[in-house]
Amino acid sequence: MQRYFVELSYNGTHFFGWQRQPNQISVQEEIENAFTKLNSNQPISIVGCGRTDAGVHANKYIMHVDLQEVRDNQQLIFKLNRILPDSIVIHSITAVSSEMHARFKATARTYRYFMNTQKNPFKQDTSWYFSSNLDFEAMNKAGEFLLGTNDFTSFSKVNTDVKTNICTVSKAQWVQIDSHNFYFEITADRFLRNMVRATVGTLLEIGLGKINPESIITILEEKNRGAAAISVPAHGLFLWEVLY
Repeated sequence: MQRYFVELSYNGTHFFGWQRQPNQISVQEEIENAFTKLNSNQPISIVGCGRTDAGVHANKYIMHVDLQEVRDNQQLIFKLNRILPDSIVIHSITAVSSEMHARFKATARTYRYFMNTQKNPFKQDTSWYFSSNLDFEAMNKAGEFLLGTNDFTSFSKVNTDVKTNICTVSKAQWVQIDSHNFYFEITADRFLRNMVRATVGTLLEIGLGKINPESIITILEEKNRGAAAISVPAHGLFLWEVLY
């Protein structure tokens, strides 16, 4: 068997996240079903680089799959994309060593959270409409306090199955695309469940002037989910890139 890394994108609007689950449609299930169909209905399992929640999208998602040697990668990509729904597209399939693992070998992940201040019906599934004025300088100052290695318990869902809530953040920055569109970009070695959406929600409180940028330090130190703000909606969030 040969291991392959598969790069793909998906619109998560109508999926209950990446991971296969009972009685709900997931991205993983759709892709496994497509591979299985092309394998004479013999089941094929895949491993993703991580979970995404319901409604969250992926610009560059990486998964791995073990297959008999693929002789024509482009033909396989073509066939998979014919089977998959329009909301999922396979970009590339690359042979890798058997030691490579889509989840455990990742060294960094980048997420972007998109927002728009002008109502736009074509962005309602991929960007959060937020009409209030924001102080981007204050939000970026607060983002600097997220850099480095910290315990992100205050920004994580409770009762998760991870062994540690320690993450190392290398980038946390707001970027203005134009006068009506902007996004928050964060890069870290790992992410906790709900971490990005809770972080964005808290930074928006700073952007609205409700708390000051230095509050991030106290919130991190408290290690209490109740210390941070509520999470923003899922539909503005994209897994943007995964590095190995």
